[in-house]
Amino acid sequence: MKIIKNTSRNALFILVTSSTLFSIGCSSAPIKLNDVDTSNSPKKTNFSYPTPDHFLGEKLQDNEEKLAYEISQHIEETIRKQYATKLALRDAHPKAHGCVKAEFKVLPNLAEKFAHGIFIPNKNYDAWIRFSNASSDASKADYEKDARGMAIKILGVTGNKILENEKNATTQDFIMINHPVFFADNASRYLKFVDATSSDSILKKLKLPFTLGFKGTKNAFSAANSKITNPINSRYWSMVPYQLGSGADRKAVKYSVKPCTQTSEFITKQTNPDYLRTALRSTLQEKNVCMEFMVQPRTSSNMSVEDSMTEWKESIAPFYTVAIINIPKQEFDTPEQNQFCENLSFTPWHSLPEHKPLGAINRMRKIIYENISTVRHQMNVTQRIEP
Repeated sequence: MKIIKNTSRNALFILVTSSTLFSIGCSSAPIKLNDVDTSNSPKKTNFSYPTPDHFLGEKLQDNEEKLAYEISQHIEETIRKQYATKLALRDAHPKAHGCVKAEFKVLPNLAEKFAHGIFIPNKNYDAWIRFSNASSDASKADYEKDARGMAIKILGVTGNKILENEKNATTQDFIMINHPVFFADNASRYLKFVDATSSDSILKKLKLPFTLGFKGTKNAFSAANSKITNPINSRYWSMVPYQLGSGADRKAVKYSVKPCTQTSEFITKQTNPDYLRTALRSTLQEKNVCMEFMVQPRTSSNMSVEDSMTEWKESIAPFYTVAIINIPKQEFDTPEQNQFCENLSFTPWHSLPEHKPLGAINRMRKIIYENISTVRHQMNVTQRIEP
């Protein structure tokens, strides 16, 4: 495990300070919340745990549902303790670079195999996009290495949605990170990670590389070791798979977004702790920008939907552009819009059935995101309403 030995100090710092990559934002549902429950029985919600799609290769792990509730409860306790006397922020990705208005335009000549769900040829949608740092520490400076997030909320999406309590919502969310793979795909291992990162025990933190294993530690270190010049100059990935389509023709895919015009990023030394917000603001004060939204169909059964730690190589499974995201010139950095951004919630389960999230990480997200967002909004005495 040479990488752990050579990078132990940096990797440990990254793992401890970034309860990262698991969420970009959270969604809410009318869940009854009490004071922090420290019993061994995790809270239950009033919606069902996702049913695995065996046709696409999904398979429940041992005690997965129980562990998902335990992880959710553990994160809730941490949030209630951390933000007991101040505004409650997201448990991960609390620092936004801004929420921007955008247009999501599906290609007019889209191939029939991709024309499912929101991907209706030549269809235009309004959208909100939230760019963020992944670290759970909202005071972390942008010039420090960290994973970066991009959350897209498509508006005006008709049709029943997956979430039982929001079937009539008119939004579709896509959640991405500027790294193609996740650092865990095991519910038990992820619970140990959450426990260690929120613990005061130095011993637990020292064991983090062993908790995640070689591959998980490598993925976490690689993801959180990035620096970028501007949120709209970076490429983002869904990391985990999703369903595309319905019925016998449904398939497993991943998503990615990249700038329409590729530029060579030259990272200069920064002293402004909020330089990514500044860069985004400066760019959108001057010009329109665009990004490509891409789909990567699975091309082999060896590309497991349960393995969120292994990249689907583009040389084997290429990405195809299905839509263009146009971000017009705008003034987004206002108190009103920043507050609106803070109250937004994102979850992959804000979704049409044709874009159902797949795999253990996504299944657990349904429970965790719903509960944590509800906790956050109730602590802040605000109501979460989909735009």
